[in-house]
Amino acid sequence: MTTSSPTDTIHHRICPLCEACCGLEIKVRDQQVVSIRGHDADVFSAGYICPKGVALKDLHEDPDRLRTPLIKRNGVHVPATWEEAFAEIERRLPPLIAAHGRNATGIVVGNPSAHKIGLLTYFGKLARALGTKNVFSASTLDQMPKQLASGLLFGHWLSIALPDITRTDLLLVIGANPLASNGSMWTVPDFKGKAKALQARGGQLVVIDPRRTETAVMADAHHFIRPGADVFLLAAMVNTLFAEKLVTLGHVVEWVNGADDVQKAVAPFTADAVAARCGMDADSIRNLARQLAAAPRAAVYARIGTCTQEYGSLASWLVDVLNTLTGNLDKAGGVLFAKSAAFASNTAGKPGIGKGVTTGRHHARVSGAPEVYGELPMTCIAEEIENEGEDQVRALFTVATNPVLSSPNGPRLSKALDTLDFMVSLDIYLNETTRHADVILPGRSPLEEMHYDVAFPQLSWRNHARYSPAVFAAPEGQPEEWQTIMKLAAIVQGKGAQADANALDDAQFAEDAQRMFGEHANAVIAATKNLRGPSRGLEVALRTGPYGDQFGRKPDGLTLAKVMASNAAGGIDLGELQPRIPEVLRTPSGKVELAPPMLLQDLERAAQSLSAPAPDLVIIGRRDVRSNNSWMHNLPILAKGPMRCTALVHPQDAARLQLKDGALAQIETASKQGPRSVQAHVQISEEMMPGVVSLPHGWGHDLQGAKLTLAAQRPGANLNALLDDQLRDPLSGNAVLGGVAITMRALATA
Repeated sequence: MTTSSPTDTIHHRICPLCEACCGLEIKVRDQQVVSIRGHDADVFSAGYICPKGVALKDLHEDPDRLRTPLIKRNGVHVPATWEEAFAEIERRLPPLIAAHGRNATGIVVGNPSAHKIGLLTYFGKLARALGTKNVFSASTLDQMPKQLASGLLFGHWLSIALPDITRTDLLLVIGANPLASNGSMWTVPDFKGKAKALQARGGQLVVIDPRRTETAVMADAHHFIRPGADVFLLAAMVNTLFAEKLVTLGHVVEWVNGADDVQKAVAPFTADAVAARCGMDADSIRNLARQLAAAPRAAVYARIGTCTQEYGSLASWLVDVLNTLTGNLDKAGGVLFAKSAAFASNTAGKPGIGKGVTTGRHHARVSGAPEVYGELPMTCIAEEIENEGEDQVRALFTVATNPVLSSPNGPRLSKALDTLDFMVSLDIYLNETTRHADVILPGRSPLEEMHYDVAFPQLSWRNHARYSPAVFAAPEGQPEEWQTIMKLAAIVQGKGAQADANALDDAQFAEDAQRMFGEHANAVIAATKNLRGPSRGLEVALRTGPYGDQFGRKPDGLTLAKVMASNAAGGIDLGELQPRIPEVLRTPSGKVELAPPMLLQDLERAAQSLSAPAPDLVIIGRRDVRSNNSWMHNLPILAKGPMRCTALVHPQDAARLQLKDGALAQIETASKQGPRSVQAHVQISEEMMPGVVSLPHGWGHDLQGAKLTLAAQRPGANLNALLDDQLRDPLSGNAVLGGVAITMRALATA
């Protein structure tokens, strides 16, 4: 008997674990992952990799990851077949909808769906089938202010002005830590390498943040700022530009409306007036504005810290105002718009004009919060379940989300979920949220499905098209997530649990093709007859996109086959970002609307609060390169090392409060419902601004019923349990996650 040596195979994948979307090279032997490294030939990430990419092996092999559906029987989740799971949903959900109406249902989607083409392109089909206004997503936990501001200025929610980091002379980063995130709403793998190159060519990196973050440490200058004061700083910088006659619009001058209105609106926000509120001296504020104006090419970038506060939309807007008034909008080395190969609305239809965006097409039943981008605030879920009356939410779908940990006042939400008549979760884990579900339907491992990023090429530092085939075959009988969604939609529509997902998809595609292509619909259907699901949608999006072959009219253009064929070569490079104004605009006027009325009006609210005293002690979150989502705490390669869920406290505050390094402390917030508290270990650190404490997001793995074995060994403290779910940016509905007043005291330890 002879044995042959094992054969290694090499597979190239796009990492689906964060917004950097790095290219990976995965070595497989005997159906096991042997190693994961960066793919040197990748046209977008050029071999860069962070620890999360290596953790794909742990995720694929995690014994806690669900492989079969679960049904709750007598309070206990038990394994079930797919047929049993769908039958249970059919038995319980349609009668509930018939009795209480479609608005008695709700649906919640989390950020992992942004990395799964099946979930992202099919989630809307389930939401439309439900016919409910109760749609919630993680966007209102971190990014909706940026999307709203961008939509108002440029005409679409994903027309985001991105720093041109490889050509800029000055990058000003506010409330963001791209060294850890490699971009957020800005897909820029190996930010550190690009920032070093910026500095090597004589450029500067300046950071404004209440914590001396990893990015701030490598910066040429770092300024502390009081959490929540970004709107005052940014408005004062805009004020300075006007006062010192430093405004220039550059080549977009004929495409900008509203500069004069902005000048009037920021008049109260002088550097002297805002200095105390910002915790910065007035000269520093004025000098920042002068530095931006004087740089040949400059870009302002701001993210989670500026979004997760009560003035999130205003801060996000003023970042774009600064970029515009310094002549850096749509300029090489300033901020530019990506041109995605597929799925981007700002490349479709008539260029340079459109419908723009609207909000408030409906409102939350209890709070009255307006709809934004088709969604209601995530922080409205609990009250919509608790409050009796017409359209009370009685049934809930959750899709790749864990709001019990990731949204404010998780304990309240947890109690509310227990009162639902029915709950279905699409998730790969039995976690702090899905433990409440009556049925859990697992998705596949990322290595068992094809991958193409839908959203992130619209946010990328460089244009590209990349596709990843599956590395492993899926377990027999496990549907793809889009098929699961089609089955659920069929059940909701009364077509029954036996409906064929593939046939439903064919029928839906035929309808869509008729609407999109009219007399050419049959030709499109014939040209894509060998594809189904998201692969078929991707083929159409690529071929009709700005680089596409237009179904044969441009033979050299992109097709799915061409992008697939480029996998081993690292994808297709589509070049540097280029100026796109006015073509990119989708506003009704065809102009950049620099002074949207709703933002000018809200700026008056900010002006009225300018003199309000700052609290003595506030809390902010933070994210680590190894733990930017709660489920990453269950992966060994990311969980190892020192405990990361610590409360960072400045030495002055520690001395004042008698806190000891490594000792336990109680952190408490006040609310109308009473105090909320968590306990965390203190880490004394001069990287914090005095008066500011930092506790990371996504921890608290000590809730009964969840099955995250490794995470439960070091559960950490849940920052969001301290936060008030009634505190929101009123325009975008985004939760307030930072700058919240706290008290802190030492606890006796055994």
